[in-house]
Amino acid sequence: MKNNFSSIRDKIVKRYTAKDENLDNKKSTDINILLNRVKRDQKKESQKKLLFTAVTSLGMLLFGVLIF
Repeated sequence: MKNNFSSIRDKIVKRYTAKDENLDNKKSTDINILLNRVKRDQKKESQKKLLFTAVTSLGMLLFGVLIF
């Protein structure tokens, strides 16, 4: 009976220790994914700002030509 309890306990301990090792590796991957997402979002935001500036300038130019 002792062998069954010890083997079950060993299986449970192995299961939880294996998950802890995987979590450490996963955290570093998640950080890289998040950093890449931040870089991608910053690039999209700068493109949107540039497009907004271009459209606004074009609108002001057309408005100026039509009025004067």
